[in-house]
Amino acid sequence: MEPLQYNSDRPDLIIPEYGRHIHLMVKQIIDIKDKNERNKKAKAIIDVMGNLNPHLRDISDFQHKLWDQLFIMSNFKLDVDSPFEKPEAELLSKKPKPMDYPNNPPKYRFYGSNLKKMIDAAINWEDGEMKDALIYNIANHMKKCFLNWNKDTVDDNVIFEHLSELSEGKLLIKDELLPLTSSETLLKLKSKNGNGPKSKLMNKPRKGRNRKRY
Repeated sequence: MEPLQYNSDRPDLIIPEYGRHIHLMVKQIIDIKDKNERNKKAKAIIDVMGNLNPHLRDISDFQHKLWDQLFIMSNFKLDVDSPFEKPEAELLSKKPKPMDYPNNPPKYRFYGSNLKKMIDAAINWEDGEMKDALIYNIANHMKKCFLNWNKDTVDDNVIFEHLSELSEGKLLIKDELLPLTSSETLLKLKSKNGNGPKSKLMNKPRKGRNRKRY
């Protein structure tokens, strides 16, 4: 009678999502001497791995991903004919480069860091109706961001001043496009999307919640 085996005494799984049985199957076919037999067993394991992830079958590179995972679980020791290029262990173990974070945070943080990129792009656009519409939409976006983080209302002149300051006076809204979208409309859109105050139905107490229990 074999003694009980505990997972804590076994080696760690390389890809835990597939479980220990798949890892044991991969380990067994590494030692098979006949390459044709190895190829046959490898395809069988790929089919089992695919059945464990049926929701990913529609992905274009699904089979490629399964073969990569098969080689990874074998510690790149498996010698079989793959329909895809075999992954390199050195490439997978290579650490990514650290991301560059902005050292100069924006003055008005409630607008977000992408707003300055939008403004810089608008400055370089050719003058015309498209640029005027873009400037108007940027101002509306600024107003919406302002309402999300600051108050329930904001004067349009505040938005115009901030836009002029952030663009160094290079972006101005045409008078015929004014006014901006009203604060009430933007707040309604925010509430409709689930970001506003909770509805009365959400705050309504459930029946029987305060009922006395014996």
